[in-house]
Amino acid sequence: MSGLSRERIDLDRAKELLPGVPDWSIANGLLTRVFEFDSYASGVSFAAGAGFIADQLDHHPDLLITWCKVSASVSTHDADGLTQYDFELARRLNKLYDGNGK
Repeated sequence: MSGLSRERIDLDRAKELLPGVPDWSIANGLLTRVFEFDSYASGVSFAAGAGFIADQLDHHPDLLITWCKVSASVSTHDADGLTQYDFELARRLNKLYDGNGK
């Protein structure tokens, strides 16, 4: 992916990038967000779309599907922290959600 790096970003830089991914936060070294839906099926559909996006970026989040919610968390394991790829994936998941969420 052109322009993106898998080099670890320090916590100060990660905090500077957070405004670019609304509703995400940093917890325990992970970039996290909970997406809410009107139905369980809508959450499952979102998670499937997230899987396709993750494969396109070759960067895969942990997803937890619960009743009307999908929790996403991501970090770059090879970098042992957050990278530009984590923030790019968060941006793409927000865009997917904006088209399908509440």
